[in-house]
Amino acid sequence: MFRKMKNLETAFQHVRGFTIVIVVCAFLTIAFMAWQNRKASVALQSKVYVLSGNTAWSALAADKGTYLPMEARGHVRAFHDAFFTLDPDEQVIRRNLSKALYLADGSAKKVYDSLSVSGYYSGIIAGNISQRIDVDSVQVDTRVMPYHFRCYATMHLIRSTSNVVQSLVTEGDLREVSRSDNNLFGFLIEHWNTVENKVLTVSNH
Repeated sequence: MFRKMKNLETAFQHVRGFTIVIVVCAFLTIAFMAWQNRKASVALQSKVYVLSGNTAWSALAADKGTYLPMEARGHVRAFHDAFFTLDPDEQVIRRNLSKALYLADGSAKKVYDSLSVSGYYSGIIAGNISQRIDVDSVQVDTRVMPYHFRCYATMHLIRSTSNVVQSLVTEGDLREVSRSDNNLFGFLIEHWNTVENKVLTVSNH
């Protein structure tokens, strides 16, 4: 009788120990699977898919501090390209300047108004002048907002009889704003002014 009881107790202890091992193993398996799923989810969220036509390109998302200087420089370049790329066509001038004024505050509008009053744009049209700009470099201090920038560029005024090359240096501040179709980088240029604008060369055709 006592031997049977002892055997039953031993068997119960074995079953209990086996059950505990099974439960622990199951818990560890579930925990491991949850960790793997979380890891895969984080990796998936860091991927960005860019659609180009019928093709999807995979890209990795990065920390904001990684791409902030690049996007800030891109915004400054986009503004200067739109503001200073002109052709002897009123619609082209209006379209480009409209794009530029979405990227800057009233300081750019003041420059535009001043050039309009002085007859600069009408002179572009009357003289059949094409104006082009090459942005050589953009320096942006992204340590403190608003981010101060300085843009170094070369401007070309192309006439049928001559080509004038000018150096252009501007500066201002960048403030972060919401992104939109009109403002892809999500910045607004403030306190924009021209530091230098001088003729470098004049070549006759």
